[in-house]
Amino acid sequence: MSQFILVLDAGTTSTRAMLFDRAGALHHTTQREFTQHYPQPGWVEHDAAEIWDETLACLRAAIAAAGGRQNVAALGISNQRETVVAWDRGSGEPLARAIVWQDRRTAAFCAELKGRGEEAGVTAKTGLLLDPYFSATKMRWMLDHVPAVGEAAKSGNLVFGTIESWLVFKLSRAHITDASNASRTLLMALDGEGWDADLCELFGVPAGALAEIVDNAGTLAVADGDPAFAGLPICGLAGDQQAATIGQACLSPGETKATYGTGAFVLTNQGTTPPSSGHRLLGTVLYQLDGERHYALEGSVFVAGSLVKWLRDTLGLIESSAETEVLARSVADSGGVVVVPALSGLGAPHWKPEARGVVSGLSFASGRPQIVRAALESMALQTRDLATAFAADGTRWETLRIDGGMAANDWIAQDLADMLDLPVERPAMLETTALGAAMLAAHGCGWYASLEDAAEAMAGQRSRFDPAMDDEARSARIAAWEKALLAV
Repeated sequence: MSQFILVLDAGTTSTRAMLFDRAGALHHTTQREFTQHYPQPGWVEHDAAEIWDETLACLRAAIAAAGGRQNVAALGISNQRETVVAWDRGSGEPLARAIVWQDRRTAAFCAELKGRGEEAGVTAKTGLLLDPYFSATKMRWMLDHVPAVGEAAKSGNLVFGTIESWLVFKLSRAHITDASNASRTLLMALDGEGWDADLCELFGVPAGALAEIVDNAGTLAVADGDPAFAGLPICGLAGDQQAATIGQACLSPGETKATYGTGAFVLTNQGTTPPSSGHRLLGTVLYQLDGERHYALEGSVFVAGSLVKWLRDTLGLIESSAETEVLARSVADSGGVVVVPALSGLGAPHWKPEARGVVSGLSFASGRPQIVRAALESMALQTRDLATAFAADGTRWETLRIDGGMAANDWIAQDLADMLDLPVERPAMLETTALGAAMLAAHGCGWYASLEDAAEAMAGQRSRFDPAMDDEARSARIAAWEKALLAV
């Protein structure tokens, strides 16, 4: 009997292959980073061929660690969302660098569409806003500015896909995308069965270049080619934030998780009714099983863990991310310093793609600890902005389940509880994105009869952080933050 579910966690800066058992225990991880390309300010690109090469190396290493293909029941994939790859249908080779979800080059096109009054209709259909974050305007930019993409479109050889589509194609030659990823493109209506013809026309994206939309679990494709994994069924697919929500077992309406990775993403389960926001939050597909969709309301913050990376690699204020907790605890407060980390614009609920980062409140008393602490404080303050918007939309959080690399920092977890004035729960195993993909694949391959059964068997214990800040201190922090926001 196969012992493991193999998960490919295709993130923004690295790819990992991970082995999970039936109880959700993690047995092996292989990780390989890939190059981040920044050709112009606000532009972010990846080499899709490099992503595939690194993924293939991770996959082979994990299968070897499992003791061979016979010990792996199924493959699940979670991926960085919205990033767009264009490739040739025949050769399977990329036609240009992938445009990453963080990229802001299509801001002018989004502004043009807004000026024509298109946003309300787009939001009503997709649950999304007209922002460079999403996939459709990236596809349009490639068609307009990359000759090889335009020529492939004319010949009928163009294939567009997000990262999970790219990896499945390279593994199996199947061209599919799951409903959670499809819902992030601006090209699928939340309650529609396939790609929306009117949306494809609005953005000028040929529907024939797009993947077939499928469920998030089941036998979705079968890997072939490489003897190391030939015949391995691909049984789970989900965008990383939806996968993390599943991995946190937020399977009932109202349950909420926040992932603090490269960015920060909060999702609240909304059940089977498509959500609508009056406060610039996003409606998205959480998962689709047997054709039935479950939805989430989402708030997206573009800069979280990438801020710590910037403090380390660009400013040289820290040598490692672990140092941030020590520095934050070394001072009583930030000394009036406020960091607004709009290094890639501001996401929800502000949606200001043109915004740039601000450090305010500096004085001669401001040093490395104060600036680092203010950077960490921005996580809770950005999350509080989201909590306010969720509550205004009628979805008030009762608790917040957190995960991602930054969630390992006890100081951040407590600061979230203090600023949100509600309990924060953290799982013992923080790899909930990969765990969610494992749960989907475990259900999809028949290990468990339902996603709820998979979650009950595979989700672990949680620790809890309760609020301990007085109202006056909380209000002062909020007031300083709101004043700093006016400067971006």
